[in-house]
Amino acid sequence: MGLRDRARGRGPAPRLPRRWLDEARFEVLPLDAVLDETAHLPENTTVTVTASPTRGLDATVQLCEKLAAQRLRVVPHLAARQVRDATHLRDVLDRLAAVETDEVFVIAGDASTAAGPFGDGLSLLRAIEESGRRPRRIGVPCYPEGHPTVPDDALWEALRAKQPHADYAVSQLCFDPGVVCRFLRAARQRGVTLPVLVGVAGVVSPAALLRVGSRVGVGDSLSFLRANRSTVAGLVSRHDPGRFLAGLADRAADGECAPAGLHFYTFNRVSATTAWLTAVRGSHTE
Repeated sequence: MGLRDRARGRGPAPRLPRRWLDEARFEVLPLDAVLDETAHLPENTTVTVTASPTRGLDATVQLCEKLAAQRLRVVPHLAARQVRDATHLRDVLDRLAAVETDEVFVIAGDASTAAGPFGDGLSLLRAIEESGRRPRRIGVPCYPEGHPTVPDDALWEALRAKQPHADYAVSQLCFDPGVVCRFLRAARQRGVTLPVLVGVAGVVSPAALLRVGSRVGVGDSLSFLRANRSTVAGLVSRHDPGRFLAGLADRAADGECAPAGLHFYTFNRVSATTAWLTAVRGSHTE
């Protein structure tokens, strides 16, 4: 079965807004081997690089520098708990500016203890502004299915507090488009006006996911699994994102929710996900 057939298989072909397809971004893990996967991406494709508590922030910045040399738009994840102090933060932002990186994604990070004074994303957001080196765009995370250790009310409070310092949010991976749309509606009702890019699993098998996870530490590649148990079942049964995206597009067309775009969690299987997207684009023109 070909890629185009698989894009159509198991239900109707996903009819997605062209903007979602053309502006999709791809998240990768900070491993140099991914450069072979990204080398074939069109110029100015947006690639985001996660922050690894086992490899450190420097691994993220170094990979961003190499991706920028491939003429890609890079968005590093800056984990607050990995930043040692204000000087370290300025050095990181200066290195990113040197390769014309004008966007970052700010998270608290998975490290059990903070390396410096920044214990959460909000404190790092404020420090970035105080540094005088704020990038043009800053993203923050949001959680459609909640967080395993943070109560929902605290998540909403944190997202509203970050909103004045951020330009958009990216949702944690979820396999249920209904849950995503309910979250987007709830966000608007709670005063969150940030555009939300919907996090989507790319074309990745469970075996590949586990192989990558074993190289960078389970917390780096599998942390999203903590959010809900159904994610595990989703990865076992799904090898492409078509069914989820078809459901999301249907709900968006009906006015149930308004995602700002797509953010693919590739787990470094970039080529498979971009080939799937190419097949879907082709099906739109037939």
